[in-house]
Amino acid sequence: MIPLSMAETGKQQTVQKVGGSAEVRQHLENLGFVTGGKVTVLSVLNGNVIVKVKESRIAIDKSLAKKIMV
Repeated sequence: MIPLSMAETGKQQTVQKVGGSAEVRQHLENLGFVTGGKVTVLSVLNGNVIVKVKESRIAIDKSLAKKIMV
């Protein structure tokens, strides 16, 4: 497992674990980052990550991306 912030760009990944406090986990779940869900890293700029989740593009900062393990 690696953090989403270090995942290969353009390759579909499966979310293995979502960490952080209960509030952070709930926020990420609301965005579509659930265990077993498919995500694709579209780009990484200065550590911030643009991700495709469930046919939507979402930008998250590097601290959140480090809490999502793929």
